[in-house]
Amino acid sequence: MDQSPVGERETANQAFLNTIRLAQKAEELGYYRFWVSEHHDSDKLAGSSPEVLIAYLFAVTKQIRVGSGGVMLQHYSPYKVAENFNVLAALAPGRVDLGIGRAPGGLPRSTRALQQNESGNSPSLGDKLVLLKRLLANEPDAEDSLNGVRATPLPEQPADLYLLGASAESAELAASLGIPYVFSQSINGEKKTIVEAFGLYRSHFQSGYLKQPQAILALSVIIADSDEEAEQLAAANSKIFKIHLESGRTLTVKNREQIEEYGRQTTEPYTIQETQANIIYGSKETVRQKLIAIHNEYQIGEIIVTVALNEFAQRLYAYEQLQEAFAQLKV
Repeated sequence: MDQSPVGERETANQAFLNTIRLAQKAEELGYYRFWVSEHHDSDKLAGSSPEVLIAYLFAVTKQIRVGSGGVMLQHYSPYKVAENFNVLAALAPGRVDLGIGRAPGGLPRSTRALQQNESGNSPSLGDKLVLLKRLLANEPDAEDSLNGVRATPLPEQPADLYLLGASAESAELAASLGIPYVFSQSINGEKKTIVEAFGLYRSHFQSGYLKQPQAILALSVIIADSDEEAEQLAAANSKIFKIHLESGRTLTVKNREQIEEYGRQTTEPYTIQETQANIIYGSKETVRQKLIAIHNEYQIGEIIVTVALNEFAQRLYAYEQLQEAFAQLKV
């Protein structure tokens, strides 16, 4: 997954060109999927509209799956999201992933801007996800006031739906809908929580179009020529801050400037927790061994990787090294 970071002395155009080159390189190296993220009102991350970027990536790749990691459904109409991804699925059959994120993707000001037409009684994220799943499958529901409406076009193969989260609550929601679940270790790296979430997902899984649970772990990596170099790079990118809101929600930001900006934009009381980012770092061989250990510990079928570096050359190098590390290995 790539977040289209805007590096020093770079423009948004250059950030997107970097993401495009990484997608093409990922396809060349044999990666299975390539996801892009959604962030709002940010000078550091260019990707505010994943569905638009995904459409462009389909035009410059041939076979790799491309998707969102993820669309922040709390801001949007499930009907419009279904329409957007049905268009993509009609343009690139069998290649579309629709990952749904639970975070706001920005600070309070952008959330207010995105939700200007939302009432205080707007549906919960869970209700929106249920409706989105039904619209993608074109399944009628006589109990729904929208029964009969279709999210056209109706592609032969709809987008595959995924739920991204970092808690037991999100795991149970994914299980109840019978869809793949992606746990973000970058947001919550506590082993106890990861084990609990995957355990609940598997034990509560209700099969539908997906017959067996599909547990995926999303994590951040840094790969360099030596463990020492990777450790230095990780140290420079290791701090994150968790904003704990009075309402019970938690947001994760990367620096104190974002905390200060959050304070200027919010009216809700909050507390701050400084912690270390959970980054898998080391040489090619070290990272390979760490990822194998993670695979065995959590019994997951897939890992989605974000390279925790802004420099394009470093991100590209990490993709290449990771492919080399696993090229001859059957996990």
